[in-house]
Order: sequence, then C-alpha cells, then structure tokens
Amino acid sequence: MSKGWRWAVLLLPLLAFIVLVGFLLRGLFSDPTELSSALVGKPVPQFSVPDLYQPEQQHTQAILKGQPMLLNVWATWCPTCRAEHAYLNKLAAEGVAIVGLNYKDDSRDKAVNWLNTLGDPYTVNLFDANGSVALEFGVYGAPETFLIDAQGQIRYRHVGDVNERVWRGELGERYRSLMQEFSATAEGTDS
Repeated sequence: MSKGWRWAVLLLPLLAFIVLVGFLLRGLFSDPTELSSALVGKPVPQFSVPDLYQPEQQHTQAILKGQPMLLNVWATWCPTCRAEHAYLNKLAAEGVAIVGLNYKDDSRDKAVNWLNTLGDPYTVNLFDANGSVALEFGVYGAPETFLIDAQGQIRYRHVGDVNERVWRGELGERYRSLMQEFSATAEGTDS
C-alpha cells in the first residue's frame, strides 16, 4: 500500500469522528420547541371527532375557523400539560380563544374530571381517543400548540408548554398580530 493511501485510511476515522461531533453539537444547541411543521401556512387537516363533554356531537375542521385561535393538544397523563394549564386558564380569562384537543387519554371521564378540577380554558374540547387527529397535525406528543388564523390556516406551531416566557415571545406576538389583522378586516366589512 502506498504512503498516500495509508494516510487516507488513517484520516478516515478522524474525519468521521469530526462529522459525528458536529452533528451532535448541532443537536445539543438546537431549540426542541422549534420543530418545523409541514402544515405551517396550510389549512388545518380535515377531521371529525366527538366533543369531550357531549360524545354524540361531532366536530370537524370547521370549528377551527372564524377567528384567530390556539389549538392546544393536551392529556391528563402529561405532567407538562398540568404545568401549563394554569397559564392557559389565564390566557382564556384575557379573551384568548383556545380549542382543546384531548390526546389519547384513558377515558373521557378522566379528562372531564381533570378539567372540572383544574378549570377549563377551552372554548371547545375535542376528544381524540386514538390520536388520529393529532397524527394529522404531525403532533409528536403533548403538549403542543398551534396558532390558527380566522381562515383555518396553521400559522405557527409551538412544542412544549405555553407559559409566560413563551407567550411574551413569539407565540403571543403572532397571536396579537393575527388579532389586529382580524379586527381590521372585521371593521372593513362592517363599514
């Protein structure tokens, strides 16, 4: 074997190691709440699921139109959902429209009891027992929150809990911007 090939064979593991370290460092310093979503900028997926409180009542994607809102994916088995719940109650009290998507809970009763105990910030609660609707949204797990405009298009996705820091940052800013657009459009049609 020539001297040049020996150096190449010796350097190959070093180069592989450098590439691996670069890949791991990139992941280490990335923000896990900034997962891209193929649905951002597109209409919400079509679905039909029962209401959490009234199982005989079905809701479709039409429930996510009419005004800017948040779609919050939550579950009783999710400790982070419990942590964010008080803040969602605060946002709802301030007039933020939030639709809940109860994700893969053991039972409807357990979810209803949870809301009766902790408060219900949701204008509507969708019951996604098998997770099929969440799958259509590309949900990795609970909690996740989607910002949806008045036309039913997904404008933003946040993975993780919604809290004061998140709301004061990009999520709240985007919501307020959508509300301003919505108000201006509503005023324009009233004239």
